[in-house]
Amino acid sequence: MFFDLQALEKRSIRFDHVFAPGSLGPLDESVQQVGEVHAAGVAELVDPEGAREIRVRGSIEAEFELGCARCLVATRVKIRRAVDLFYRPMAEIAREEEVAISEAETEVGFYEGDGLELADVVREQILIELPMRCVCREDCKGICPSCGANRNLEACGCREEFSDPRWEALQRWKN
Repeated sequence: MFFDLQALEKRSIRFDHVFAPGSLGPLDESVQQVGEVHAAGVAELVDPEGAREIRVRGSIEAEFELGCARCLVATRVKIRRAVDLFYRPMAEIAREEEVAISEAETEVGFYEGDGLELADVVREQILIELPMRCVCREDCKGICPSCGANRNLEACGCREEFSDPRWEALQRWKN
C-alpha cells in the first residue's frame, strides 16, 4: 500500500493491511516470519503547505521465529507495537554540507518521491522491535563448546577447562 502525497492532501488514509509471509522481503537470515503481519491505522499529511510531513499512526502485530542465541533452537517472538511516526521529504536534508539536527529530529524518518510505502514502515518497525539476542528461556544452558550437544536436552560428559596462557608461569611455579 502506497501513501500518495496527492491523495493525502485531500484526506487521511485509513489502512488495515495483512502482509503474507515473505511479502516484506528478507528481514534477516535468522528471522522467519511465522504468520501474517497485520498493520492497521491511519496516515495523514500534517503540514500540506510547509514541510509536507506524513504522520503514520496505528499498530503492528506479527509473529516471528528466531534462533536462540545460546542453543540455536527455533524460538517464537510475538510483536505488538503501537506506532506514531513522522516522515519528512528526503530533499529536506539532502545537502552537500553537514547539518546539525536536534534530538527531536532523530525521531523523524524520511521518504523520497511522491509518498511513502507502508511495507517500508512496517519492515523498519519490525526490525526495531525484534530482540538483538533471543533466548528460548531464561535458564537455557546452551550448546557444549566441545561436543556440540544441546545441554537443555542431554548432559554431556565433557569437562570445561579454561586455561589462560598468561597464567601458565604461575601454574608451573605452583606445581
